[in-house]
Amino acid sequence: MTRSTTFKATLFAGLLAAFSTSAHAADLTVGANIGNVPWEFEDASGKVTGFEVDLVNEIAKRLGKTVEFVNTPFNGLFPAVQSGRINMAISSITITEKRLESVSFAQPYYDSDQSLTVTAASGITGLKDMGDKVVGVDTGSTGDMWAEANKGEYKLGEIRRFEGLQPAMLDLVAGRIDGYISDIPALLYYVKGKPELKVVERIPTGEKYSIMFNKDDPLAAEVNTVITTLKQEGFIAKLHETWFGAKAEDTTSTVTVLDMPKAM
Repeated sequence: MTRSTTFKATLFAGLLAAFSTSAHAADLTVGANIGNVPWEFEDASGKVTGFEVDLVNEIAKRLGKTVEFVNTPFNGLFPAVQSGRINMAISSITITEKRLESVSFAQPYYDSDQSLTVTAASGITGLKDMGDKVVGVDTGSTGDMWAEANKGEYKLGEIRRFEGLQPAMLDLVAGRIDGYISDIPALLYYVKGKPELKVVERIPTGEKYSIMFNKDDPLAAEVNTVITTLKQEGFIAKLHETWFGAKAEDTTSTVTVLDMPKAM
């Protein structure tokens, strides 16, 4: 084989490989803040798993599509979905009126509140003890917005922002922050078997989680229809039992079929 022939063969092989990669790209790219236990995180083998991962995989299966999860910081999910870099986003994302102005959501599938987590040794029993204390939140999250809005009422000290639960909990245990405000299901799951940590107060916010899409993306309606079917079949309720060890209440959005949320 001549040098020219070798070069042509190599070039052809490279183009073939590129085409093959493109041909096997996933139908749906899903942004997720990997490390958001128990919604989307890596297990001991490095596999991405979690409540919302299981849900999205089943939705994709029902749509006859393949999925690729793209690790994205929570605050980066919004511009990523709006720019079309990802088709949809998960990470216990709360539906809010403000967000509905610029993005779309399928119907919710989980009702949640915020919570305050502290170390058992701190002696903090609730928000009333957080005056002048350093509180951690996830950047751009509902907990972040709640802390800012209620900083004066509870005389909170510095609000320190993190990209996910793990770095925040490391700082909490190390004493660099005094408390961490975030989604109660994730924290209840995280502190199981960790007596040095305590969820000391539920912060009612009326939050509901769903999958986020670019504004008026037709995919949102398709996914919404599948979620209706999965609720009717009891699939999402079973996911709740698997990940939280408790039955989902019939009055919650995990069980009840709801309309797609619309901006007011």
